[in-house]
Amino acid sequence: MERAQDRLAVGPRLRVADEGGEGDERRFALWDLASLVEGELGELVDPDALAPEVERGWRERLGESGREWPSGELYRRRYWILDDGGAVAGTVAVDNWTKGPGQLAVSSLYVSPAARGRGLAGAALDAVYQAATAEGLPGYRLEAHWAWRPAVRYYLRRGLWVVGWKRSLSFARMPQLPSYQVREEDGRLLLLVADRLRGWVPILAAGREGHRLRLDETADYRGADGWVHEYARSTLALHLALAGYPLVRGPQWWAEAWRWAEAGEPEGLAYRIEEFERAARESGRATAAAHCPVSPPGPSAAPPPREQGPGPAPAQAPASAPGQASAERAPVPARQLADSGDG
Repeated sequence: MERAQDRLAVGPRLRVADEGGEGDERRFALWDLASLVEGELGELVDPDALAPEVERGWRERLGESGREWPSGELYRRRYWILDDGGAVAGTVAVDNWTKGPGQLAVSSLYVSPAARGRGLAGAALDAVYQAATAEGLPGYRLEAHWAWRPAVRYYLRRGLWVVGWKRSLSFARMPQLPSYQVREEDGRLLLLVADRLRGWVPILAAGREGHRLRLDETADYRGADGWVHEYARSTLALHLALAGYPLVRGPQWWAEAWRWAEAGEPEGLAYRIEEFERAARESGRATAAAHCPVSPPGPSAAPPPREQGPGPAPAQAPASAPGQASAERAPVPARQLADSGDG
């Protein structure tokens, strides 16, 4: 882990944010705030022009997510993303412990609006992946909230796999997982994976049967390795949700949706989206763009109580470092990129 961080620190497009001392740390906190304001409130602010009273106002509007957690910076290393001229154009942070199956945990990914469309965010993610794999780590993992639609679409366009949706949407790039594409053909979405000999091979196909989802497997899916089996359905499910396809195949599937409330079947994503949107409404920051018609109409739309299943989790529950109380600083989710063209 430390060697991977050291590789990032000497890269040409990243600079450790702590090198400038306390002023640099303070500036990074303001850029983090700007990313939250855009992601949660949909407003653009210039982080380098935030007066203290304006900053306080934004933090009050954001509530808990807008709090500063200085002690939490002990658990991650923060980097400035630099443009071609060496000027600060964005931020990214990497935790000092791994996540999932040993992956680097990425947070605070943000590029200023003026610097978008130049591939800076993608280059930063590539640098993290290369540093991880060079040190024998299986890639990286990051999170984004369901309502942060441009960021979610951006991660899918970059070919990240969807590996969970327990508290927010979790994405990963791992050497164990092949490149994939999602295509729309004849009213269906196809998930295809790259094969060295055969090119792009379809493994899952999804379409509509009235208000229901139809999900078909191919023989290649049934013969795929465990990594593809585990994440192909959840990855296609998120593509379906963003495209407005139904996620529920029928009442019997919806009744068991809680079983996949952390990852897996599309009904699990539909179930979790209801929780994400409920939390957004309760926070007063819900937007019309956040809603996705994923549940079946009629009385069967409400799943039964989940006493036997996993307990409910808030959409933005804090994750703690090893040995760290949850009241301490949680890793900040990967931020809103906001420009669908930033590759």
